[in-house]
Amino acid sequence: MKHIFRFAFVALTVGCLVACGGKKKDTKQGPETAKAPEKVQVQKLEKQRIAKNLELSATLEGYETVNIAPSLTGHIEHIYVQVGSRVAKGQLLVRMDQNQLNTTKINLNSTKTEFERVAALKESGNVSQQVYDQTKAGYDQLVESVRFLEENTFFKAPISGVISAKNYEDGEMYAGTPILSLTQISRLKAIISIPESYFPLVRQGMHVDVVSDIYPERTFPATIEIVYPTVDPSTHTFQAKLNIPNSGEKIRPGMYVKTTLALGEVDAIVVPYQSVLKLTGSNERYVFVNDDGVARRVTVTLGQRYDDKIEIMPVKAGDLKEGDELVVTGQARLVDGSVLDIVQ
Repeated sequence: MKHIFRFAFVALTVGCLVACGGKKKDTKQGPETAKAPEKVQVQKLEKQRIAKNLELSATLEGYETVNIAPSLTGHIEHIYVQVGSRVAKGQLLVRMDQNQLNTTKINLNSTKTEFERVAALKESGNVSQQVYDQTKAGYDQLVESVRFLEENTFFKAPISGVISAKNYEDGEMYAGTPILSLTQISRLKAIISIPESYFPLVRQGMHVDVVSDIYPERTFPATIEIVYPTVDPSTHTFQAKLNIPNSGEKIRPGMYVKTTLALGEVDAIVVPYQSVLKLTGSNERYVFVNDDGVARRVTVTLGQRYDDKIEIMPVKAGDLKEGDELVVTGQARLVDGSVLDIVQ
């Protein structure tokens, strides 16, 4: 009996040791394997003297567009023009219902007679200053009402141009939409968006040429009329307004055009085009530089392209400088913080 008990105790002890040893083996962590460095080639950044010719595109607009719309509702008696009609400044375009204007003119004539009578009595001292002032105020108010109603009954062209839209016919009730749109086409404008890095180089009064694919053999001279003073923080661009004479009316509002800004020679960072990467699903461009053996990602904006090279500018000032080592081979495999193995 004692032998049986001893055998059972020994078996239990051995089983516990085996179980404990197996559990220790299961929980033991293996050594982590470090990711191998990425083999890359680098090139030192150097500024180069380049001629800055910035190519931009825009859509032409009439230099001025005026909507013809009365300040009061009413019936449209007659529209004197059609879409495409050329009109001169001061030409009659629309006549509205004249009932309210005619009624106000009758009241004005009556008040004018009364005012002249009161004015004569005041000169002779037979009426008080208060009566004179009240009569004059009523007369002046009616004069202003007639002027307002005339402007909103007989609409004349405020500029010379072409009728570009007509939204009503004779006899219809004006309901808020402009009756006509008048567009100046003998002079055009275009708004161009320019990368913020060029802001110090763009000035009011600069001369540029505008080109349309419709007339590939011609250029149309233009002038930068306004340089807008703010930069769009989402696109990092600023805008400029072009003034484009168009006496021959070859180009028209709505046409797509290209323009080139000649900004002189500047020092710029130019890199191999393939070294610049594009973030999938967005317009963001970036490069990698060697930061003590580690890849550092730098977001950039693109400038002018020169064959297989392109000008780049960091979005954040100071992110790129001369002497930095730009990754030019192997960059597609990198992420920010990758360890680099630089090969020659």
